[in-house]
Amino acid sequence: MDEISIVLSGEAGKGLKTVEEMVTKILAQDGYNIYASKEIMSRVRGGNNTTQIRVSNSYIGSYVNKTDFLFVFNPNALYRLEDRIQKETVIIGPKSFFKEEDFGKYNIKEAEFLRLASEIGNPIYSNTIVMGMILGMLNATKEEVYKALDEKFARKGEKLVQENIAAFEKGYSLGEEYKLNLKKGEPQKHISGNEAVTYGAAAGGMNFVAAYPMSPGTDVVMLAAQWEKEFGIIVEQAEDEIAAVNMVLGAWYAGARAMTSTSGGGFALMEEAISMSGIGELPLVIHNAMRPGPGTGLPTRTEQGDLNLAMYAGHGDFPRVLLAPTSLESGVELGQKAFNIADKYQVPVIILSDANYLSQSMNLGKVNLEENEYHVVESTEDYKRYQYTESGISPRSVPGYGKGLVKVDSDEHTEEGLITEDFDVRIKMMDKRMKKLDKYVDIEPELVGNPDYETLIVGWGSTYGAIKEALLKSGNEKTAFLSFKQVFPLPKSTKSYLDKAKKLVLIENNAVGHFGDLIKLKTGVEFHKKVLKYNGLPFNIEELIQEIGEY
Repeated sequence: MDEISIVLSGEAGKGLKTVEEMVTKILAQDGYNIYASKEIMSRVRGGNNTTQIRVSNSYIGSYVNKTDFLFVFNPNALYRLEDRIQKETVIIGPKSFFKEEDFGKYNIKEAEFLRLASEIGNPIYSNTIVMGMILGMLNATKEEVYKALDEKFARKGEKLVQENIAAFEKGYSLGEEYKLNLKKGEPQKHISGNEAVTYGAAAGGMNFVAAYPMSPGTDVVMLAAQWEKEFGIIVEQAEDEIAAVNMVLGAWYAGARAMTSTSGGGFALMEEAISMSGIGELPLVIHNAMRPGPGTGLPTRTEQGDLNLAMYAGHGDFPRVLLAPTSLESGVELGQKAFNIADKYQVPVIILSDANYLSQSMNLGKVNLEENEYHVVESTEDYKRYQYTESGISPRSVPGYGKGLVKVDSDEHTEEGLITEDFDVRIKMMDKRMKKLDKYVDIEPELVGNPDYETLIVGWGSTYGAIKEALLKSGNEKTAFLSFKQVFPLPKSTKSYLDKAKKLVLIENNAVGHFGDLIKLKTGVEFHKKVLKYNGLPFNIEELIQEIGEY
């Protein structure tokens, strides 16, 4: 056996997240290669959510339709998943959760989690029994589980800890019957996309966050709040997105390293402040966690639908940098780089993630962090905030650091920061701002596969894992994959990659192919085929293997 797929299905608020987090972290510590993804309805409670946990001996990058084991947590958990159930799928749950006809239709194994949990002390322990059963299937190290249960429940009393351990033991013994054999390696750290972005921002020196809650961007803010003391971060919930982004601008002006996190609708409200960053030459970092629009759209689903919005947000012309994490490692690295780029070039930097990227979790590989760059100077009495320079980047000081007055203006201004309507000054200031990225060093795209390709697949951001795994499994040696984590400015090397290919294929999680349009605009190169998905789900491995097999 090379891999297994385990799906948990049940209503919101009933413990699926807890089971997933405990199982994935314990199996990763045990040396297994783990990937987890979620499909969440827009409900606080009720509805039906699913979590898939994949364990594999090789690279894993997305979810699969294939289901080896399906654990049902309520009577309605089965019927939304009929297209993901195969003849071989083992469906596990209490007899009362199934209809009579289900037993002739599916491969059902009865497991009375609720009754067993009640015998231990409380039906709520059924989640711990399921967790134990999954870990028993994979012969997980029990000591790690005892430690995790103690850490989670110790503050609620020893009785609760011991009853959870008893529930785990009951489930573990049930799971041992299956004896799944997959490779173990060294202990791994297992994190989510949310954690990757937030770790990266903290590594970049982020010390102030202002935001208004909006899914799926809120978890980054919540993590920053949890890490306030550990990393010295001040977190402020603003009254709306406009207030949040302007607080962030003010924090940068005062010398902080600040960020806001939002989604498309909230980002749209921030456009005037983004333009203020452009003319005021104030650094700015925004995390935009994309979801399907327009309007409220599908608030808990995924889509790469905001590239055009981010690229053109804010009135007037000014430089910006757009980054899109691909792997979890790149999420940490780009989270840090965003602050160093914003600080050095005094431009807005927008991190484009999405619901799929943020909610997935996997083992973290090697992360290459850089030395943080701080570009604040001590002002003199004759300090000019917008001084003309060869690079276009003026020396930036902050109030109270030196003898000069730090003037910032949203009107056109002179070198000193005084309002002006002088036409010649206007041209010089525009030219100064527009050349700030002339010496910017691109973050190069990653090429996966044969460098002597005939067909080149192009993708960006969160499609990385699915395309990479599908390409590796397809065995297609004439096809390679070019993945972009800097989407604007378009890296200068882009056209050279495109010109080598006989056939160009674009894969994006949106309806029109935003990145393909950008490439055509900047290079004149058109794609031979576009593979676009916009139903709210990420790409799965099977559909991409089938697609790649046609090249």
